[in-house]
Amino acid sequence: TKKAYSIEIVIDRIIKKDHIYDRLIQSIELAYKVGNGSLILNDGTQDLFFSEQSYCFKDDIYYNELQPSNFSFNSPLGACKTCDGLGTSFALDPDLIVPDTNKSLKEGCIEPLGIQPNGKHYGNLLVDLSEKLKFSFSTPWKNLPLEHQQILLYGSKKYKWEGVINRLKRRYHQSRSSYIKDWVEKYMNTRLCSDCQGARLNPSAQATYINDYNIHMLTMLPIKDLHSFINTLTLNHTQQTVANEILKEIKNRLQFLINVGLDYLSLSRSSRTLSGGEMQRIRLATQIGSQLVGVLYVLDEPSIGLHARDNEKLINTLIELSNLGNTVLVVEHDEQMMKKSDWIIDLGPGAGVHGGNIVAQGTPKDIIKNNKSITGQFLSGKQSIPIPNIRREGSGKLLALKGATGNNLNNINLNIPLGCFVSITGVSGSGKSTLINQTLLPILNQKIYSNRKKPLHYDAIDGVAYLDKVVNIDQSPIGKTPRSNPATYTGIFNHVRELYSQLPDSKIMGYRPGRFSFNVKGGRCEHCQGAGLIKIEMHFLSDVYITCEHCKGKRFNSQTLQIKYKNKNIFDILNMTVEEALVFFKQHKSIFRKLNTLCEVGLGYIRLGQQATTLSGGESQRVKLSSELSKVNTGRTLYILDEPTTGLHFKDVDMLISVLNNLVDKGNTVIVIEHNLDVVKCTDWIIDLGPEGGQGGGKIMAAGPPESIIKIKKSYTGQFLKPLLL
Repeated sequence: TKKAYSIEIVIDRIIKKDHIYDRLIQSIELAYKVGNGSLILNDGTQDLFFSEQSYCFKDDIYYNELQPSNFSFNSPLGACKTCDGLGTSFALDPDLIVPDTNKSLKEGCIEPLGIQPNGKHYGNLLVDLSEKLKFSFSTPWKNLPLEHQQILLYGSKKYKWEGVINRLKRRYHQSRSSYIKDWVEKYMNTRLCSDCQGARLNPSAQATYINDYNIHMLTMLPIKDLHSFINTLTLNHTQQTVANEILKEIKNRLQFLINVGLDYLSLSRSSRTLSGGEMQRIRLATQIGSQLVGVLYVLDEPSIGLHARDNEKLINTLIELSNLGNTVLVVEHDEQMMKKSDWIIDLGPGAGVHGGNIVAQGTPKDIIKNNKSITGQFLSGKQSIPIPNIRREGSGKLLALKGATGNNLNNINLNIPLGCFVSITGVSGSGKSTLINQTLLPILNQKIYSNRKKPLHYDAIDGVAYLDKVVNIDQSPIGKTPRSNPATYTGIFNHVRELYSQLPDSKIMGYRPGRFSFNVKGGRCEHCQGAGLIKIEMHFLSDVYITCEHCKGKRFNSQTLQIKYKNKNIFDILNMTVEEALVFFKQHKSIFRKLNTLCEVGLGYIRLGQQATTLSGGESQRVKLSSELSKVNTGRTLYILDEPTTGLHFKDVDMLISVLNNLVDKGNTVIVIEHNLDVVKCTDWIIDLGPEGGQGGGKIMAAGPPESIIKIKKSYTGQFLKPLLL
């Protein structure tokens, strides 16, 4: 075996006296040369170690000269070698392999193995193992000793047992079958990297500290705390000279983020977990930091996700941008922002086919005086969203969530009165989405639908038995391709196709409902496969869609288009607006009912065949709402909506509140995560989170009807709601 030796060479012995400087320098130079940049100097009492490089004699470690890329997880110099700087790995999750710890092996607690023993080869091996370890197949998993659980999952050479996790790993890496890989992936989850624990950096990057903080610790701090840390940093004269310009840039950029209301975020926050409004404000902070002049900035609803308290900061930031000599053009529905703007251009008078005209333009005062402008009427107070006369008390039953501690939640106990219109409020980052979308919704999906997605940590939940359905109505598109449209999503098109197949001409030709579908062969145009558009892949750019030259965008072949009902072919039906179709199908109850619900949610202007990709988030959400409204009502459904007023005008908000009230009047429960005070004032029960965002939030500040919330001084929502109710 090879053994490491330290060989010391004596270069010189020097007696301390005058005039030895030249000889000492020569000896040190020679020692460095022979010792590859290292030397030992003994002063008679102890060895003193010196090195030309950053070297630790004690642990025999060389440190390279630090450079910025050493602290970047996107660089090979800084990234953790195990996860390549991702901070996470896709690995088998024991919680998914054993989803129910109350079950025994006999009941199939280890899901990939199924019910055991099953008499097969693997089952026989399991029987042998049980005899050696003396455990029973009837014992619930949670009652098995931890040692036995570990052996069952991770294996043991001693007992010649591979282990379920090791077996799944082997099959995943060795199998060429996509079916096997997909099956194993059901039991896999994204987990923190075992080496860097999510820091994404290698040990040497994490071993560099400033005032007891390494770079990962600093990026984990909320922006306001990091700003405070940078401001209070004490440096000596040399350090200050080096760091002055760097610190100035850091302070400025952090201040911009604070100014746009993002002080609760941390720099390490993954961009995919940010809301659209947060992303927009980060880009806005970048632009302010650039200090450009003469630029036209176009912002689409920057107030999304902003509490009334933070909205003021955003408005001041936009005013600051315009004061620098820029033009700021904002597409917005927020009343505060409209009143603070210099010029308003009001489009309308209606939506879709009823819009497209400039109704009014001028200063806010001009718009308020203009009677043709619906926006002006709401700004002046001539029109308003009424406050309900009575607050519902609900069914008397509660949905009670206990001990929620996910992300920044501070051991929250949430009580939701069922049969009520409930709003979840609070400043940005206070924990609303964590509590509802990442904790409550996955719990209910698990309990009601046996969904596999894991909720964030909680202790217990009561009252699920009072619900038989939970519906999350978000603003995601109703389809990712132009094939999806409101008619197909709501089920209207099924009835229309059935109707067309019953026409005399269809009977003669032997056409069935499938003939009138653009998704299957037969009646569709085969050149574009019923899309009406041809997709041209641009590789490095976004895909481009052009109208099909064969069917001219009509999606069907000429034979199908010859079948007509009331002089309209199937394409003409898809090209109708909901309002036109409502009159056209007045005699057909099933079609009329679904069309009527689309009108009720304010979508009378959209076309039945309008491509899903052209619908806004608010329109998509209302199509989903109408689909739910047209279903048979159970009165035991919980509806969850996250900021449903995004993209909605005052008039549309009024209509949305009416629709949601209809759902609650039927005995259902509606939860909205909302900042819009017009919606909040119309709810029966408010649960206000705060007091701040990020680590300063995660507490329930107030819970009760709006009239009681406005009396609570520590509730920001209550203070902004007060003028609307008094």
